[in-house]
Amino acid sequence: MKLNIANPATGAQKSLEIDDEKKVRIFLDKKINEDVVGDPLGDEFKGYIFRITGGFDKDGFAMKQGVLLNKRVRLLLDGSTGHFIPKRDGQQKRKSIRGAIVGPDIKVVHLVIVKKGEKELPGITDKTVPRRLGPKRVGKIRKLFNLTKKEDVRPYVIRREIKKEGKKSKFKAPKIQRLITPLVLQRRKRLDTLKKRRYLKSKQDAADYAKLVAQLGKEKREALISKKRSQKRPSKKEVKPESGQKTETK
Repeated sequence: MKLNIANPATGAQKSLEIDDEKKVRIFLDKKINEDVVGDPLGDEFKGYIFRITGGFDKDGFAMKQGVLLNKRVRLLLDGSTGHFIPKRDGQQKRKSIRGAIVGPDIKVVHLVIVKKGEKELPGITDKTVPRRLGPKRVGKIRKLFNLTKKEDVRPYVIRREIKKEGKKSKFKAPKIQRLITPLVLQRRKRLDTLKKRRYLKSKQDAADYAKLVAQLGKEKREALISKKRSQKRPSKKEVKPESGQKTETK
């Protein structure tokens, strides 16, 4: 079994081949994100604690977190959980996935050092690999340099030098994400003002519309009432004397 051991503290990584089945037996029936004590691997691993982060089986199928099986299964994937890249929206595909439990068919196991032991591991803990790219988010830059929210993070951006033969070297720096500047605050204030204006205008328009509807309804009711009154009131031409009544003659 091959062990890919990574040290997040130094950024170093190294692969070790272990042929003794008794030593690698400690990884059997362990799940992803489960801690394993490294003492059975040898004296140089005494005191080390590793965490399983993944692996591959003998045919190259990757282990997937959440599939609590020690064998290969076929799952319908949509691309939101990895192992499949859809070419169009809504595309799904059934693919073979290795379960998250380590079994005898696993040939490669990815490990991360959680706790360092007594001895140094050559190529893993005794050297530091510099980061090629620095953080670009404001919060991560503050966390790296222990800055407060009032301090400006722009001078602390990590720049890398690019050298080319026969040309002048230049520096590249990432664009800081989520940076709050006076211009950003001005834009936010303007958007808030526009939003408030739209709200007041819609409120005034609704009040005017309700007033207009009430006025039209009142006029309609008054017209209907006047029409009914005119229909009930008889005209002078329609008044006729009764049959038993005599008309007076001069």
